Amino acid sequence: MLLSIGLFAYLLRSVDLHELGAQLASAQWLWVVVAAAVGPIVLWTRAIRWGYLFPPNSKPQGLVAANMIGYMANNVLPLRAGEVVRVYVVARRLSRTRGEAVGGGLWLAGATLVVERVLDSLTLVLIMACLVFLIPVPRALEVAAMVILALDVVAAGALASLVLTPDKTRAVVSRLTRRWPALEQQAVRGLTMILRGLEGIRSPSHLLPLAVWTTIPWVLGALGAWALFRAVHLELPVLAGWTVMTFVGFGVSIPSAPGYIGVWHAAAVLALSLFGVTQAPALGYALLYHASQFVPITLIGWLFLVREQMSLGEAARGRVEGSKAG
Repeated sequence: MLLSIGLFAYLLRSVDLHELGAQLASAQWLWVVVAAAVGPIVLWTRAIRWGYLFPPNSKPQGLVAANMIGYMANNVLPLRAGEVVRVYVVARRLSRTRGEAVGGGLWLAGATLVVERVLDSLTLVLIMACLVFLIPVPRALEVAAMVILALDVVAAGALASLVLTPDKTRAVVSRLTRRWPALEQQAVRGLTMILRGLEGIRSPSHLLPLAVWTTIPWVLGALGAWALFRAVHLELPVLAGWTVMTFVGFGVSIPSAPGYIGVWHAAAVLALSLFGVTQAPALGYALLYHASQFVPITLIGWLFLVREQMSLGEAARGRVEGSKAG
């Protein structure tokens, strides 16, 4: 929270507010609308990809709703609580439509979410690796990419171990918890659901769709960032759109205030500085870019939340309550 406030205050103090206001007033709002439409479309494509992470022929209903609600929750709740929220929305749907325990659904959806995060992190690092050869990427971001890559390798190794040696993993879990029968039962049950949640990436028929639907959201995101250049009269190449999207992707991975206030704007300003954009136009762009993604996703997420007949409080509590129910 303090980082977000500090970064945002610094950015505002570094520009002429009258110049910033004039630039925002001269924005071409049709291009802002185009950019704003990209966010919900990206979440829709991510929901399609998410479906292929579930076991074959078992994609649950409501993945679009879960994504919209979860990302809305990230905008208004601290600590990226939206990740828990969207897992709970899926578990709740599974409980209502298939009669599965909410706790079991949480383990299943949570496992697919871990795989999703690893895929996105690896994609982000790959894009950054390409940018290193095209633009002068700041050393700090290169180091951050290497750290994230190292974490991804560890996570991917752990997932591979679960996928390739499930029986051995079960034996290890049982051996570690056998002194506490109740804990052993819960641990084995949770592990079984996690292994089921990893069946999607083991299915050969899912591999090509996963590759395609992992690529599409990033391409759309880069085009959305580029479209917003037109709104603030910046004549920049598509490469700049990829750069802004990638820098923001790394920026929002830093713990910050709800909605990524400050870190989003600082990352976008830094990206544009590499293309010679001065502070005021860069900050004007960053403000519109953030708003074009924040506002529609938050509004659509609330509409889905109302349609699901649930509250954010219920979803935030769902992980604990669902675990007890499972």
